[in-house]
Formats: sequence, C-alpha cells, structure tokens
Amino acid sequence: MHEDHAQRPVIFNAQHIGKTYTMGEVEVVALHDVSLSIKSGELLVILGASGSGKSTLLNILGGLDVPTTGTVSYRGKDLTNADDKTLTLFRRKAVGFVFQFYNIIPSLTALENVKLVTDIADDPMDPREALELVGLGDRTSHFPAQMSGGEQQRVAIARAVAKRPDVLLCDEPTGALDFSTGILVLDVIEKVHRELDATVALITHNAGIADMADRVIKMRSGEIVEELRPVVRKMPSDLSW
Repeated sequence: MHEDHAQRPVIFNAQHIGKTYTMGEVEVVALHDVSLSIKSGELLVILGASGSGKSTLLNILGGLDVPTTGTVSYRGKDLTNADDKTLTLFRRKAVGFVFQFYNIIPSLTALENVKLVTDIADDPMDPREALELVGLGDRTSHFPAQMSGGEQQRVAIARAVAKRPDVLLCDEPTGALDFSTGILVLDVIEKVHRELDATVALITHNAGIADMADRVIKMRSGEIVEELRPVVRKMPSDLSW
C-alpha cells in the first residue's frame, strides 16, 4: 500500500460474519465469526488451505453470496440485507472478478471477450487499452485456443478491469498456471493495482505470494487465525513460491 493509503477510508467492513450451508441433513460451517475491514487502495492477500473459507469470504465481499450471520458493508452501504437487484448493480459497477479458471468465451476473440464488459459498463476503458495494460495489445484478434493459459488469464484480467472497478477480487488466479506463467499474471495484477489504484483482494494457498501484499490474513477452518504485514513488500518478479 502506498504510504498515503494509511489515511484512506475503509471500503469493506465485515463484522462477525458466519456462513453455514445445509447439504441434505448435514450443516457445513464455512465461516465462523469473521471480522475484517479493507481500506481503499489496499492489496490484501488471503492465505489458507482448501476448505479454510477463503472463497466463501471473497464471494460474500463480492456480493456473490450473503452471510448467514453478521453484517458486511461496502462504502457504508449494507450488503447483508440487499436485494438481488442491488447486489447485481454492486457487482456490475464496483467489482471485477478473476477466477482460477478463465471463464472466457472460446468463440470470441480477446477483444470481443473484453467488449462483453465494456459494452454494458458506465465508464469503461477502451477494450484495446485494457488489453494493452495486461500486455496483450498485439493479441486482440486471437481466439482463446490460440493463446497460452497465462494469456487467457490475462484476457480475463483485462475483462475484469475494463469497467474500471473499484475492487478487484481474485480467487486463486495462478492456480492453474505453472510457476513462471503465474509470476507474469501476478505482475499484471500488481500493475493493475498500482496504475488503476484499485483495491485488490487475492486468494491463494501459496505463502510465497504473500510478500507482494500490503497485508496478509491467514484462514483456517472458517476463521481468521493470523494477520500480518510484510516487512518489505516485494514485486512478483522477486517472489519464490
């Protein structure tokens, strides 16, 4: 986080949130009494093993899910009791999502995949500019089958940031990639964070990635068990996973 971000406002405020899923006659507790605030412009890394509650927390922050208990707000507006229309507008206007699997459409070019978002956004980037930002300015007419996994993930990032989201939520964005390709994708996310001044929350199970964060939270069994700030923040190219 840049030094002036220390004075920036809290944009997400989650208080005592819990999430329980009912699967047949079995109740599964995905989150238990989690409280978390995220400041504007922060790069937050969420660490934890599979099943620790990371994705559930991210989905609640992004308006894809709602907590069973507790409250969550975005810029002072309650998301906990929001109706579907309000959550849809929140996701459309404020949040960009990047997932482990790229979810780009095979029959569309890179440019056309990004235009899916820019055509409906209020104040979008030029889709070519978004692809330039992720280093794919020369790949606009390529289809996903003509691209590597890392390039496809960068198209997904371009699509997510093209609507100029306030928040970028990334769920294991390097999980399907090899080491060197993952570094390139992390570099793109860090660049988006820096150049667009976006708030970024990034889920991973890989502790090495934590060194690029402003703040790290570690989760286990649906709870936050540790919070720390790296002493020296590293760029993705300096990381060793």
